[in-house]
Amino acid sequence: MSKETHRFTLGTSECIVVSDGTFAYHHPAQVFFANAPKERLAHVLSEHDIHLDQWEQYISPYPSLFIDTGQHRVLVDTGAGSLAPTTGKLIPNLQAEGISTEDIDTVILTHGHPDHIGGNIDEEGKPAFPNARYVMLKDEWDFWTSEPDLSPLKIDEHIKQIILECPRKNLPPIQSQLDLIEHEGEIVPGIHAIATPGHTPGHMALAISSGGEKLLCISDTAIHPISLEQPDWYAAVDSNPDQIVTTKRRLFDRAATEKSLVHAFHFPFPGLGHIIQRGDAWQWQPIEA
Repeated sequence: MSKETHRFTLGTSECIVVSDGTFAYHHPAQVFFANAPKERLAHVLSEHDIHLDQWEQYISPYPSLFIDTGQHRVLVDTGAGSLAPTTGKLIPNLQAEGISTEDIDTVILTHGHPDHIGGNIDEEGKPAFPNARYVMLKDEWDFWTSEPDLSPLKIDEHIKQIILECPRKNLPPIQSQLDLIEHEGEIVPGIHAIATPGHTPGHMALAISSGGEKLLCISDTAIHPISLEQPDWYAAVDSNPDQIVTTKRRLFDRAATEKSLVHAFHFPFPGLGHIIQRGDAWQWQPIEA
């Protein structure tokens, strides 16, 4: 399997997980499991052959999801752009698959964090996908284009500034091509928006169906597979801890009940697998590469 792209079919739709690169998260236990009791965290990590005191970084993939429904060519998230030297590979990787920026007719933005909207615009500050309708939940747009309050985030001020500056740069230039949706519902035939607040106020998941098969794109509802096993642990970058816990339980239950294929943005590439019920919690079952 390529580390840059992964092709798969969903019913009659052709899909590709396309890498925008990777990003190293330092002290990942603090980032991913901000409220986890230390002794319990150490025990849970050890069950995954991870030693808490030695877990210094997590190399996260930054993938976008391309879906060719036959009627529409859809891209879910635009990557991190120039956030780091290791990011900004989305467009070259799309082109390597024979897909130009002009081919994309719908860009769905799951939320306004830098790793999901950093590739919205090109080097000239114009929309990177000139023929696309950009889609975002109105609650998310309103949050990032006002004076967003990041005080609940358990991260340092430098990172908060990066998170604030990205939407200021990458959202206004797409406004003329933007379609804000206020409720859950169909974006294009076969792709439905699901409101999944908590990570951000207007965070969006996607329910995708084709030919009787289902895919649930959970974006950042869970940032690490252990989040399924410990749904009450939230991340330092979750804006509303109580809300994200409720959202996770609802979405994980749906994925397990429907036996949907699942795409999780930050899970090991390509981030595809199934969510299995395990007692009062869940477990990640990645596809066989």
